[in-house]
Amino acid sequence: MKHSILIVDDDPRLTELVSRYFTEQGFIVHSVANGREMDSAITEKKPDCIILDLMLPGEDGLAIVRRLRSGENRLPIIMLTARGDDNDRVLGLDNGADDYLPKPFNPRELLARVNALIRRNLSPENSSKDGNIQFGEFSLNLDRRMLFRNNSPIELTNGEYTLLYALASHPNRPMAREQLMALSSSEKSEAYDRSIDVRISRLRRLIEISPGKPHHIQTVWGYGYVFVP
Repeated sequence: MKHSILIVDDDPRLTELVSRYFTEQGFIVHSVANGREMDSAITEKKPDCIILDLMLPGEDGLAIVRRLRSGENRLPIIMLTARGDDNDRVLGLDNGADDYLPKPFNPRELLARVNALIRRNLSPENSSKDGNIQFGEFSLNLDRRMLFRNNSPIELTNGEYTLLYALASHPNRPMAREQLMALSSSEKSEAYDRSIDVRISRLRRLIEISPGKPHHIQTVWGYGYVFVP
């Protein structure tokens, strides 16, 4: 089965390059130049992944991510950033993007990241016997890829889910950032990329009574994090 991607970028040269490369790799490729056209394409084309530029005319990439995530859209999103400022990348992740890639980039790296996100989004990880991981008042349903608190669903982005799964499936075992990046992020991500810390902060706000004094996701200083059920 062919997978499809939707490129949202107003740079025709970049769009043509990415479109040609992904088409050669067997993808169905659609491209639009702004958020308004993107909305129609999502409904009509039903892509498996969105490649979204940060700098767009009108509604920019950050606003688009916020809008999609505030609804029920959980499509994997990779944000392209032309700026070198880490703050832009962190903002993208903090608003719900699953991954980012700074321009200029190698198309092979973009392909690897897209493939990783699509695999995780379409194929749930190995489940426990009942398809759940229980901790405190929470239940992580592996078959539905959802988090519940006392049977009430809590929305997670794909990046948040994969990180929580990586932690919760290795309870009481300190895990280095390199391990978490390998288990929950796309290939070739940098080992100390701030995306892990950003997603940890978001998860703590969702599952901790006191995010500043976390119980479930504790920091192992100078190393990484440990999950305490």
